[in-house]
Amino acid sequence: MKFITFWIALVCIVLFVLQTAVPVTTDVLVLSQDSFMQPWRFVSSIFIHGSLIHLVSNLFALILFGFILEKVIGSRKMTIVFFVSGIVANLIAVNFYNSSLGASGAIYGIMGCLNILRPKMVVWAYSLPMPMFLAAIVWVVVGIFGVFMPSNTGHIAHLSGIAVGVLFGIYYYKTYRQEPEHKIRLHVPDSYMNEWEDVHMR
Repeated sequence: MKFITFWIALVCIVLFVLQTAVPVTTDVLVLSQDSFMQPWRFVSSIFIHGSLIHLVSNLFALILFGFILEKVIGSRKMTIVFFVSGIVANLIAVNFYNSSLGASGAIYGIMGCLNILRPKMVVWAYSLPMPMFLAAIVWVVVGIFGVFMPSNTGHIAHLSGIAVGVLFGIYYYKTYRQEPEHKIRLHVPDSYMNEWEDVHMR
């Protein structure tokens, strides 16, 4: 399926509307320390969000980086990166937080993968333009500091997701790395040179 990034974003939007209209939806889909026996929550919790700001910020990053990665490695592989990163991030985060929800871990996985495949691509991070590899370093540093500062942000999920994404990037690197730009060389056919010599050198 092409444009899988769009469909993932659409599912997030539909579920947020459902969360708003029927609040119990969140309780059914969120991953918590008491719901390990309901394995679908490791996936369903990726698509639900705690607030409109949470949703909008995640959708912005998803659409921006998701479409780029989808173009680089294809829809199927991008989907694998998204779900594996999100599930692993949830598995780790739920051991440190009472609950885990949101696509952040999966999106950080996408960004981690792009960091390896397109390290020089210029992106905006914290309102500043910078190459992807530098942005990844900033995100990791912010995440590490955030772990030790009480907040509602799942920094452990972010760090887990980006780590999984980096591993995917390493795995895909040989196939999808960006080839260096070579200088364009002008090739002049021998017949043209011989004709020029006959006209101008005699």
